[in-house]
Amino acid sequence: MSLNLPKILYGVTTQLQQLTQLVANPSPLAIPNTPPPPVPSPLVSLSPALPAQQTRPKLSCPPDFNRKCHNSHAFLNSCSLYIRLAPEQFHDKQEKILWALMFFKGGRAAKWSENMFYQEADTGVSPIQTWGEFEQQFRLHFFLVNAEADAINALEGTSYHQGNQMMDNYLDSFQALVSNAGYMDPWTLVVKFQQGLRLGI
Repeated sequence: MSLNLPKILYGVTTQLQQLTQLVANPSPLAIPNTPPPPVPSPLVSLSPALPAQQTRPKLSCPPDFNRKCHNSHAFLNSCSLYIRLAPEQFHDKQEKILWALMFFKGGRAAKWSENMFYQEADTGVSPIQTWGEFEQQFRLHFFLVNAEADAINALEGTSYHQGNQMMDNYLDSFQALVSNAGYMDPWTLVVKFQQGLRLGI
């Protein structure tokens, strides 16, 4: 069998040329188009959200009480309001009463408080058992029997005048007297207020 040598050489030459071109200019490898890995989602807390801490306004204690008639109502109202807003501070009924008695300073108020402790020391039992009884006894001893008549008498005299009082205290006292007296006429109120002012104001 005769071989066609020129044809074989041509074929070998062609393959060599193709290999030379591949080595000189390699084609980039095909990279499969695969999607990026999924990004893990953040962990979700399954614990319930804590409620926001509740805050309450700072409560002011009642002012000291010395049995001035014009501040009897204000003192009792201040005590009652404090007890209603902060009931958790009092473990029983007696604590409410003892807490209020701490503010009895001077004059008839201090004497009344001392008498209560003397009675308890003698009998072993507090003469006042509940806050309702305390309010009742407080009104009986420190509220004016005829507040309107007494307020009118004060406004028609000079006992309500400012004197050495600070302006805020004088204004509070004047407003309490006017409220008890039932004075409504604006002109009368202005005249009475100015008459009571300290000279030089």
